[in-house]
Formats: sequence, structure tokens, C-alpha cells
Amino acid sequence: MKAIGIICEYNPFHNGHLYHLNKIKEKYKDYIVIAVMNGNYTERGEVTIIDKWKRKDIALEEGVDLVIELPFPFSTQSADFYAYGAITILEKLKCEKVIFGSESNNIEDLKLIAKTQIDNEDFDKLVKIYCKLGYNYPTALSKSIEDLTSKKIDTPNDLLGISYIKTILKYNYNIIPETIKRTNSYHHKELSNYISSATAIRQALLNNENVKEFVPESTFVRLNNLHIMNDYFPLLKYKIITEDNLEIYQTVDIGFNKLLKEKINQCNNYDDLIKLCKSKKYTYNKISRMLLHILCNYTKEKNNLFKDISYIRPLGFNDNGKVYFNKIKKEIDIPIISKIKREKDPMLEYEIETTKIYDLPYNENLLEKEFNNHLLKEKL
Repeated sequence: MKAIGIICEYNPFHNGHLYHLNKIKEKYKDYIVIAVMNGNYTERGEVTIIDKWKRKDIALEEGVDLVIELPFPFSTQSADFYAYGAITILEKLKCEKVIFGSESNNIEDLKLIAKTQIDNEDFDKLVKIYCKLGYNYPTALSKSIEDLTSKKIDTPNDLLGISYIKTILKYNYNIIPETIKRTNSYHHKELSNYISSATAIRQALLNNENVKEFVPESTFVRLNNLHIMNDYFPLLKYKIITEDNLEIYQTVDIGFNKLLKEKINQCNNYDDLIKLCKSKKYTYNKISRMLLHILCNYTKEKNNLFKDISYIRPLGFNDNGKVYFNKIKKEIDIPIISKIKREKDPMLEYEIETTKIYDLPYNENLLEKEFNNHLLKEKL
């Protein structure tokens, strides 16, 4: 029994994700699929619209065999750190391949770019030069890639895929990267056809539009009690007003403390705060991550403690996933946490704290699920 890995947020799981999953299963019929999935927060610095337990259930119903949680310190940061956490988990789970969506669908170009970023000493220098010229980091990254390889890569899935490949090369992991052509635009904010982006679906949900056509039934029936960032704004505003130094938090730049203090009383919601702070230097995603780390009390000191994946935590599995996990678990060199006890790994203990924060505006008793997830009571 062999395994293929996918890295996902499923925020929410939509028809494009189903297409991706079905293509993998068509091509690799004898493999199981392992999904490394964010918990309750996303890489761009937002809450997931539905909690991880619902998204885990959807993934299993739609054909994923084993769902593993990507801890908060990795799931809410920039592409390279996000990729390191997710790919490292797949390596420990003995995955033969990682298959990801790609706009270009040219794996050889992505490998070339990844290798150039690692081996060419001029790459980091170029990125810094473009940043000093006023370009934001993603644009500086894209321009540096084009300068050194003559390849123009500026789309989010390709850039994230390059980070996956860099991790594989840098740490000599035994994982083969492979792509599936992405069939829609990440940037589209309006529903367009059968396969629409997660961004468009989330926006439609905020506008009270019907998204039944764009998501599988397993997702549609769970699209209730949606979590949105504006509901956390009073908590965030309180922290910004009452704390003296916000620069203790991970990703918060020097000088941003003053900007936040100036702008916080000029706005009434989360989106307005970002718009008031946004600039060439501070992109929407960069600000979102900073605000999320403030909200969740994720300090630079904490981040220095959480540099490596310290445990494997399955959120759920089907029969095939259970068989595979039992087969390889003795080869995994870090703890497997299938049931939370009071004595916890420090990173997992922090994960529990973030669940409490995620649940604050809604009171869905998600903390109980952390300790009483029925799937994890089965003997592994």
C-alpha cells in the first residue's frame, strides 16, 4: 500500500477540489490519499469559514483516506514555512508523491525555479533589491525568478508549489512532486461556472448567495454558522488598543505598531482596518497574518520554540487510511497524538488555545471536540 499526499485548506471544499481529488484517484487507483490540512486558520491569515472537524468530515466523505492536521505555527505563515511544515509531515508519513494544483502545469519549470532559488546566491539579493525599490514581496519574488530563469511565474498555486519543491530539494526528502492543471482563476471573486474559486465562494456566502451549484452536497449541508473575520474584530480591536507593544507578535514589522494604533479608532470592522493600513509594502495577506498573530497571541518568542513539526495528529481516517497508518506508524520518529491528554506537547497545547479563540464569537463548544473526537478513539 502506497500513499499520495495533498496539502489543503478546503476553505471550503468545492468542485475544483473534488476534480483534483478525482484526477488523483483515476491515475493512482492503488494508492491512498493523505491530506495535510490546516486547522481553523489559513495561510493568508484568516479564520476558516467552517471548523476543521466539518472540513475533515467532508474530505473523508469525498474520498480522502487520512486527514492530518497542519499545526498553527506552520499553517498561518508565508509559503516557505507553510510548505516546510506540510511537506515534512508527508515525508514522515512515507508519501511517495505530493500532487498539487498548478496554473502553468509545468513541473520541470517549477523544479528549475526551485533549484535556482536554492543554488543561486544572487536570488535573495535580487529579492531584497526589488523590495527596497518598493515592490511587495510576492512581486519581488516573481521579478527575481524572471530575471534569473526567464520564466514568468506570478500565480499563487505555482509559487506555493515552488516552495513545496524547495523543501523537498533542501531536505532531500523522498517525495516526487507532480501537478494537476488548475481549471479556474484564484483571483476571481465572482461565481463563474461549475468550478469557481474558494475566494468567489466565500464572497458569495458573505453576500447570502446560493452556492449549491459550486460545492458538493457534503459541503453544502455544512455551510452554517460561518466564521468570518469581522466577528473577531472587537477582540482584535481590544488587543490593539490595550497592548503597548504589538511588535512582540510574529510577522508584525517594526513600525507597524504605530500604524495600527493610529488607524484602529478610524474603522468599524476588520476589512476597513486592512484597507487603511494597506500599501505597496503591506499587502492584504501580510497584514492579515499580522492581525491574526496578534489576535491569537502568537508571539515571536513562541515562534522561535516551534521551528519543527513535533507530532503527527490524525483528525480522521477511513478503513484504508487506518490500515495504512497502522502499517507505517512504527517508522514515524515523532509522537503520534491520536487522543489528547492533559499532558500535551507545547505546540499542541498552543493549538488548543487557538481553538478557544476561534470559538469565542460563536460558542460552538469546539474545545470538547478537541478532546472527544470519536474517530480518534479507534485503536490505531
